[in-house]
Amino acid sequence: MRSFLQAIWIFACISLQSVELGVDLFFSEGHAEKLQGKKVGLVTNHTGRNRDLQLTYDLFLHNQKGFQLAAIFSPEHGFSGEAYAFEACASDTKRHPIPIYSLFGQTRRPTAEMLKGIDILVYDIQDIGCRSYTYISTLFYVMEEAAKKKIPIWVLDRPNPMSGEIADGTMLEESWRSFIGYINVPYCHGMTIGELARFFNEEYQIGCRLTVIPMRGWKRNMFFQDTGLSWVPTSPHVPEPDTPLFYATTGAIGELSLVNIGVGYTLPFKLLGAPWIRGREFAEKLNRQKLPGVVFVPFSFKPQYGLYKGEHCEGVLITITEPLRYRPFRAQLLLLGVLKSMYPDVFRKKMASLPAEKKRLFCLACGTDKIFSILEREKYATWELFKCHQQEKELFLQKRRKYLLYN
Repeated sequence: MRSFLQAIWIFACISLQSVELGVDLFFSEGHAEKLQGKKVGLVTNHTGRNRDLQLTYDLFLHNQKGFQLAAIFSPEHGFSGEAYAFEACASDTKRHPIPIYSLFGQTRRPTAEMLKGIDILVYDIQDIGCRSYTYISTLFYVMEEAAKKKIPIWVLDRPNPMSGEIADGTMLEESWRSFIGYINVPYCHGMTIGELARFFNEEYQIGCRLTVIPMRGWKRNMFFQDTGLSWVPTSPHVPEPDTPLFYATTGAIGELSLVNIGVGYTLPFKLLGAPWIRGREFAEKLNRQKLPGVVFVPFSFKPQYGLYKGEHCEGVLITITEPLRYRPFRAQLLLLGVLKSMYPDVFRKKMASLPAEKKRLFCLACGTDKIFSILEREKYATWELFKCHQQEKELFLQKRRKYLLYN
């Protein structure tokens, strides 16, 4: 019996260790040798690691394949990942063996000076699968600049932690295009970074010389927890492998300063509350809507910083019960709709006093001002919110098929 259980345990471990990353295959399958004699610019940060958690930076710096690592380019949150959202990061050209250029400081695009002497660019950053998370905007910008300079770019693929099956939320309207949302995909797009690169290059006619090194063993129904890989927090408030699903559930709401979304508490994005909410009643109303894959649990907490710091808050803990059935942005719209219907006076006052910049950031994250407009004018907004961009999303799902690399 013991040997049978041991065999099951070994099989489970092997199954969980099935995913090999683009960076692993870059070195193990002979791709690295193709860069012999080249000066390489590496777009990466602290999340760029192989399956053994070795930094891509170190692998490229100390490689034995005959290419030279000439420059690093880092996205929002910086090379080390310690900077908070919207916090500018300076370039560092002196403390490291090679220069580290920030693409979230004085410039968000690699300049001609930064690219001087670079023969090839390689991108290796873990994304979270949400359009408003700016790592994919950085990829797009880098691809555009590489195309202008005729510099080839290689993308080392990584999992979408929200799986490749969840495509949910509003599309991006051209008038709301920004660094927070630069490409017209749903809020949750269900694509890997390599698939997105292929989509960018053709749909936006970037025309760069693109090579994608796919993963091995990744399936579209996999969440990050299914890969057997170790999660490295992509930024200070995305500490766990399931946080991306919750980021897509409450992140845009946070821009409205209506409620605390767990940022400032120990559960960033995983809860929602305020001093004026009655948690039990709020949870009952939400659960009555029977949204698939989620249960809203009454919850009390006291934020340690941020909105409502030190105040007793009631609200809900968002508990995802069936991840593949769950739709994060739809849950976000339900939360907004129920908040307005239960607390119309507070909601109206908060929205009326919202600074213009906060409204702008909310609309940029949503990719449209339609959500804000519906919230302003509709007494019972939920079902109108659900209708937004549904047809456009279906068209996207058809369009994206030819760019997908995995089943």
